[in-house]
Amino acid sequence: MSKISVKNVEGAEVEQAELSDAVYGIEPNIPVIHQIVVAQDSNARQGTHSVKNRHEVSGGGRKPYRQKGTGRARQGSIRAAQWRGGGVVFGPTPRTHNKKTNNKMVKLAMRSVLSGKLADNELYVVDALDFAEISTKKAKAVLHALGITDDMRVTVVVDDENINAYLSFRNLANVTIIADVEATSRLLIDNRALVLTADVAKKFGEVLA
Repeated sequence: MSKISVKNVEGAEVEQAELSDAVYGIEPNIPVIHQIVVAQDSNARQGTHSVKNRHEVSGGGRKPYRQKGTGRARQGSIRAAQWRGGGVVFGPTPRTHNKKTNNKMVKLAMRSVLSGKLADNELYVVDALDFAEISTKKAKAVLHALGITDDMRVTVVVDDENINAYLSFRNLANVTIIADVEATSRLLIDNRALVLTADVAKKFGEVLA
C-alpha cells in the first residue's frame, strides 16, 4: 500500500493514510493518458461551426455577363468561391467530434494520472474541507498552509455536496475546483498541485481499482 501524509487545513500532519497500490502505485501509461485526454478535449467541442457554400449564399441566380465576347474569364454566378461575398469551398459544417473510448482505458488513464501525481509529489490530501461559511480568504489560507503558492495551477476535488468549499475556492486565480463525480483525466492532470480530501482519495481508490 502506498502511504501519504494527510494534513489538516492548518497544514499540520494528522495521520499517514494508506492508498491502494492498484490506483496510486502503478507505472503511468503515458500513451493511454494522451489518448484519453485528446478524446475528452474532442468530446467537449460543440461542433456547431458552419459556413455557406455557393448554393447557400443569397443571390447569384443569373449569369453576371455573357459567355463570350467580353474578354473576361467566363463566370456563371457572382456567388462562386472566387467572388467577394461568394460561398466557401470545403468549409466546416456542423458535425460531432466525439471519439469513442472504452471504460477500461478511461480508468487506466485516471489511475496513471493519480500515480504520477503521487510519484511527483504533486498530490496533497487534507482530512476535510468543511467550511462553516463561504470564505475565499480561508480557502486561500488552506492552500498556503499546504505549501501551494499563488502562481501554481491547482485542482481541488471535493465531495459533490460540499457547497461551501466549492463556492470558497472558485474565485481564486489558477484554482479549479470540481466535485469527485466530475473528475476526468483531463482535469486531474492539468495542474501542478492536485488537492483531494481524504474521503475523495479513498473513493477514487475503491472506484478505480
